[in-house]
Amino acid sequence: MAGVRYLARHVGVCRYGIHALLKAPINKAPAWGIVPQVRLMSGLSAQFEEAKARLGSLKEDPGNDAKLKIYALFKQSTSGAVTSKRPGMMEFVARAKWDAWNALGTISKEDAQKAYIELVNSLVKEEEETTASQVDSGQKYKTLLVSCDNRLRTITLNRPSKKNALTPEMYEEWMAALKEAAEDPNTTITAITGSGDYYCSGNDLSNFANVDPSNMHNASKEGGVLLERFVSAFIDFPKPLIAVVNGPCNEVSVTIMALFDAVYASDKATFNTPFSALGQSPEGCSSYLFPKIMGPGKAAEMLLFNKKITAQEAYNIGLVTDVFPEDSFQNEVWPKLQAYAKLPIKSLVYSKALTRDLEKDTLHKVNAAECERLVERWVSDDCLDAIMRFFNRKS
Repeated sequence: MAGVRYLARHVGVCRYGIHALLKAPINKAPAWGIVPQVRLMSGLSAQFEEAKARLGSLKEDPGNDAKLKIYALFKQSTSGAVTSKRPGMMEFVARAKWDAWNALGTISKEDAQKAYIELVNSLVKEEEETTASQVDSGQKYKTLLVSCDNRLRTITLNRPSKKNALTPEMYEEWMAALKEAAEDPNTTITAITGSGDYYCSGNDLSNFANVDPSNMHNASKEGGVLLERFVSAFIDFPKPLIAVVNGPCNEVSVTIMALFDAVYASDKATFNTPFSALGQSPEGCSSYLFPKIMGPGKAAEMLLFNKKITAQEAYNIGLVTDVFPEDSFQNEVWPKLQAYAKLPIKSLVYSKALTRDLEKDTLHKVNAAECERLVERWVSDDCLDAIMRFFNRKS
């Protein structure tokens, strides 16, 4: 499901103050509250000043946890330990920043500077290594790794440091990679997997960026259009599509699994769709396909009552095709898919069309209806309240 991360991109919850921390581009650090407009004390080291400059060179958002750490270390470096009172419960952005600063306790300004320098340098190094890896491998995608070997195409969600959390750019690249696979005559089977220990954690909290509270209804509609296009790419994909679920998956990465032709999972994988906890409603055609696959009662446990299930439970109710032990998962799954890729492509495509095409029109109608409902949900009071409760818990 889209979850709190997705709706945050499109609902405009910054009317509660969230965007004060998140809305600006990474190279404008003062807007995310990390570098206040104050004159630094003259004794700060050259390395600290250099780290400040390097922070502005980051092209990718480092994520909320890193931002809070940077903010806290900067404050400790320049002002020392926190002395102000903790903000009130409703000021959850200010409260989260205060908590991060306060957690540093009484460490010295010098030690805080060293930690700040180390953190910024590590973030810059990670981004440089990721960029270099993409260039060396000839990848044209920023958030995916795509390869094709002996007619088996693999699309790997590639933001391991963010648990493969989805951004709008990643949605667009995933759709483009599917289109490329569909049109490539040398691709028979397409497999989706995740890098690192997660398959996909859902949507990235940095999707809060650039939400204008005065334009939240239009932003919500734009989010609905993006989601409908994304799900349609799976409904219309003509070739066999297989999920290789290497770890936990949440939200929309779970709901679209009913649109795959097979789902192979590690026994360490989990599946979570917390719709009602976030004031939302089902997506990815799950409102139609989940009850068909697993029965209304089991579907309700996931779609209405937020039940997180294991890979074995997902297999028992028909969402997962097969489960493998974690220690042998990769060695067992990929040879199986390589064997599938040797089958005649036209036979596979025609057989899939016979099993799927009769429901295509229905699925597109379900997708449109789900997205229409979500557009309404994302700007509803109970959804906005759920977001506020979520951030109060986080802070």
